[in-house]
Amino acid sequence: MTSYSIQEINNVLQGEIVGSISCKITAPEQLEEATETQISFIGNKKYEKFWSTSKACVAVVNQDISIEPGENRAFIKVKNADLAMSQVLELFAPATPVFDIDIHPTAVIDKSVTIGNGTRIGAGSYIGPNVKLGENVTIYPNVTILDECSIGKNTTIWSGTVIRERCHIGSHCILHPNCTIGADGFGFRPCPEKGLVKIPHIGNVIIGNAVEIGANSCVDRGKFSSTVLGDGCKIDNLVQIGHNSKLGKFCIMSGNSGLAGSVTLGNGVIIGGSASIKDHLTIGDGAIVGAGSGVAADVEAGKVVLGYPAVDARDALKQWAILKRLVKDNNK
Repeated sequence: MTSYSIQEINNVLQGEIVGSISCKITAPEQLEEATETQISFIGNKKYEKFWSTSKACVAVVNQDISIEPGENRAFIKVKNADLAMSQVLELFAPATPVFDIDIHPTAVIDKSVTIGNGTRIGAGSYIGPNVKLGENVTIYPNVTILDECSIGKNTTIWSGTVIRERCHIGSHCILHPNCTIGADGFGFRPCPEKGLVKIPHIGNVIIGNAVEIGANSCVDRGKFSSTVLGDGCKIDNLVQIGHNSKLGKFCIMSGNSGLAGSVTLGNGVIIGGSASIKDHLTIGDGAIVGAGSGVAADVEAGKVVLGYPAVDARDALKQWAILKRLVKDNNK
């Protein structure tokens, strides 16, 4: 079992140790669940009250913490405890699944595929004609990559993922289990003779570098050109990104949120869980859409919107307060 001294952990965090402990640290854990040999985190002052009842021997804390660690306990003070937590978790992270052989004999790989050095392909995967795999790509078992796709170096694709034809994935990306890249967009038109006529989607999907896409999420191909996800975007589980949508750099979409077709997100946009964005809208740089919101109009850069339909967050909170008062008055 991996364990570290407090000094070894602080060598990574480059923080300030307050207090002292004699034991080795065996694992990270949340405050309420931690044992006497585990390290925890206090990233917000509202959690300081839990320290007195926690059994953790060490906590990584922000520099402005207002409590002391106590006897035989310690704090590691850092500028940002939340960011430091990611470093500690990396230290204790278990190894990823092992490949006994780089390219499993049950994988079906077309003879025209280009495979970079260090790339690994798991059992039962299918790699179609003219696919290009960069260096150190990891493809876990039962992945499907269809014709003329490209995958950049150091990208990891987890089991069950399907990447349809002519889609392009950048470097250092992570595609979690069962996500689908490049399925047809949802397009139909009424027809007197046939009922509903399917609109072909002949474009593709282009995903930038360092993009992460969660399990069971879908990015639909463009109707004419490309659906685009910019560098550094982070997509949660069960997210829908409609055809021809274009995401700028470092956008975040939380679970169960969705973009209809041809939505444009600027750089650094945050979409809360279960939020829905109407087609052909633009969400400006740095805007935030609150969880559960329904956006039916463009959102200016830097604006925070909330509600259904979404309005300025301050207005939404005022509306909810008025409704609460009305209900209270009617119940008198």
